[in-house]
Amino acid sequence: MTSSATPNKIQRRPFVAELLAQRGDTLVVPGLGSPNWDIFAAGDSPEYLYSWGGMGLAVPTALGIALAQPARRVLAITGDGEMLMGIGALAVVGDQAPINLAILVLDNETFAETGKQRGLTANRVDIAVAAKGFGIGKTMTVTEQGQVGKLAELMFRTPGPVLAVAKIAITQDPWALPEKDGVAIARRFRIALGLEKA
Repeated sequence: MTSSATPNKIQRRPFVAELLAQRGDTLVVPGLGSPNWDIFAAGDSPEYLYSWGGMGLAVPTALGIALAQPARRVLAITGDGEMLMGIGALAVVGDQAPINLAILVLDNETFAETGKQRGLTANRVDIAVAAKGFGIGKTMTVTEQGQVGKLAELMFRTPGPVLAVAKIAITQDPWALPEKDGVAIARRFRIALGLEKA
């Protein structure tokens, strides 16, 4: 467990970019806010289903896609605040147990989007332990930049559902904003899946 006395070391942008470089054909569902920007900054793809204004919905959305597209790996990348807001989604993930679903929680232990107030995971709350309680048997907590290879093995190649928490540093990264038109985002994602013609 990481306490607020030990600052998180992982630099989110290079960490996310290094991880996504190993994704293969995995479909990615970014969570609200910073995960959107981190993923877009790493290089855009029509296989990324960005969301705007969908707080708490990254994991439920990824679950739905995983169930509808069982031949494709699906990765939800979200933050600790959003995951805690939608924590009940992990119970549904545990119950449905899709083998193609992975969840990564970028945990900076703060509510960064609303003023960097201390978050619940800065003390005793452990999302990886909660995930196990919800029936997600394979979890890990990443605390060092050099653990990307081990994380990629869990996220992209280990039968799911799986969940990892990455303890990331609070950083001031430049804005990197993807497309904001929800209809356009959904359409290009459907085209990438072969569900709609360009």
